Amino acid sequence: MSSSALKLLAASGATDSATYVDDVFSTFLFSGTGSNQTITNGVDLSGEGGLVWGKCRNNVNWHYWFDTERGAGNVMYSNSTNAQGSTGTSYLYAFNNNGFSMGPGISVSGQNHVGWSFRKAPGFFDVVTYTGNGTAGRTVSHNLGSVPGMIIVKSTTSVENWFVYHRSNGATKWMALNQTASAYTSAGPWNNTAPTDSVFTLGTETGTNGNGQTYVAYLFAHDAQEFGTDEDESIIKCGSYTGNGSATGPVINLGFEPQWLLVRSTGTGYWTLLDVMRGIKTGGTDAELYANLANSEVKDTVYLDVTSNGFAIKTSSGSFNTSGTDYIYMAIRRPHKPAEEFAATDLFNTVQGASSTANPAFNLGFAPDMAWEKEINGTSGHYLGSRITGTKYMFTNDTAAEAQSTSITWDYMNGWIDYFSGANAYNAWGFKRAPGFFDVVAYTGNGVAGRTVAHNLGAVPEMMWVKNRDTNGYGWAVYSASVGNTAMLQLNTDGVPNTNSVWWNNTTPSAAVFTVGNNQFVNENTDNYIAYLFASVPGICDIGSYNGAGESADHVINCGFTNGARFVLIKDITSSGAWWFFDTLRGITSTTSSVLNLDGNSAQSTVSGWVKPNSSGFAVLDNSVNRIGRQYIYIAIA
Repeated sequence: MSSSALKLLAASGATDSATYVDDVFSTFLFSGTGSNQTITNGVDLSGEGGLVWGKCRNNVNWHYWFDTERGAGNVMYSNSTNAQGSTGTSYLYAFNNNGFSMGPGISVSGQNHVGWSFRKAPGFFDVVTYTGNGTAGRTVSHNLGSVPGMIIVKSTTSVENWFVYHRSNGATKWMALNQTASAYTSAGPWNNTAPTDSVFTLGTETGTNGNGQTYVAYLFAHDAQEFGTDEDESIIKCGSYTGNGSATGPVINLGFEPQWLLVRSTGTGYWTLLDVMRGIKTGGTDAELYANLANSEVKDTVYLDVTSNGFAIKTSSGSFNTSGTDYIYMAIRRPHKPAEEFAATDLFNTVQGASSTANPAFNLGFAPDMAWEKEINGTSGHYLGSRITGTKYMFTNDTAAEAQSTSITWDYMNGWIDYFSGANAYNAWGFKRAPGFFDVVAYTGNGVAGRTVAHNLGAVPEMMWVKNRDTNGYGWAVYSASVGNTAMLQLNTDGVPNTNSVWWNNTTPSAAVFTVGNNQFVNENTDNYIAYLFASVPGICDIGSYNGAGESADHVINCGFTNGARFVLIKDITSSGAWWFFDTLRGITSTTSSVLNLDGNSAQSTVSGWVKPNSSGFAVLDNSVNRIGRQYIYIAIA
């Protein structure tokens, strides 16, 4: 009997009232069409209210800000002191219940844009408009429901700076979002009074409280622990750190992995914007924009690495790490909606490459976090990469360190890789990170047995693939719950488990960390690693093992599915056996199936009886995957 048949199906625990960062924030990348365009990002702006902050990435264009309180068609620019302007239907002309719509003034053909959507929600974000009275001590009510960590105020009727309050600077100081100047000390903007969970206070500064002038205020929360399945997680933090001037800079523990960062020196400097969709690369150059500049996006500097619980500064640059200088930041958590909230096709897909010059080359229907591609009828290897490592890739069938290709790009909302000649001869397989299903972790080894590595899988990993990124000759270390914590398989070979404590330190991973020994495969001092973590999700993914039953009849592996498996990976762990994988795109039928193996570079073969369709999961018959006396491990995805 399949081990999966013994697994208890559990409810996700999510409730109708639970709110996730996915519901209230989005980084969305899009290319202009030259006509009206609607962006669907899943954020309800029309019903709940909020802000769209956008920027052209590849041209010198101003940052545009539209919010529901001032109304669509009314724009301001964070790199300018201008008052509010009217753009009618040419720019953003509608806030929708799942995104926003814009006209050709933004959607210019040939221009690439990023749009950051902030939905109003207690504990995250609020927008308030008000009229100044010029009187010190004026209070303005808000609905953030917690003490703001950061407030940005702009006059909509006058030429004024953008005034920024940040909790780390305090209420006696202000900074200008449109400037590079150091923090100013003055009672004028905030009346030397810290905001509360219901009001913020103004002085007599005309940039925040000029008599008869109208204003808009954007309020960002700090560490309000009201989100997630159990409504006990924060999704935004506003904090500070002090630079040390070293290439190994401060490590900031947020308690979550960020997807978006705004960082600024309290001395002179730029307001630097980073996000993982445009590219915050672990061990590579980051894609930066500046809130105070109209400049196009730059990708020439390594600033920081995102970690499982924060970020680590990796530069001595003055923009991030001048010795003794204080820096403020706002950080937003990466998506954390659990896998049970999605369809299987939102989390995994396999597609054939484009046969034209369309980008991306592989349209997976979602933005993947890990993917590999293979020339299915040729002998090239399996090129595997991940969003957090950017243009780097490795082969699943090789022990080589990572290499680089500029065609490996991730900044698409629907797929992976820039188009390349002959793409239609290749297939790709893509995975999206989601708690309970799949996670990606980059870490640096320390050579000490018992090292723990934090992850965000939110479940106990049932399989892990770990690879040394820096040094040639070390293969892919695979942990399997069916094999146990005392042994390791290798993804790049067909061998049996290798028993030794140097791999996993004889320690079973938990829902928060996994443990490594002191072997170079998993933990060489100063070497960089990548880890891919997988877990079962009822109705979506099943990871387990089965015992071969021989060729007398179909052996059904019940995965708890209703429409069968779209993808199946199988490995013999009793004797030598390849990492065979099958998918419905290439063909799984009652008579034949097409097979590839992750540990080899062979072209696909057509085989009979190896994997057959079954509504509950899949069936096996042939001795290659079903020999009596053999045990097999598998991953199946619905």
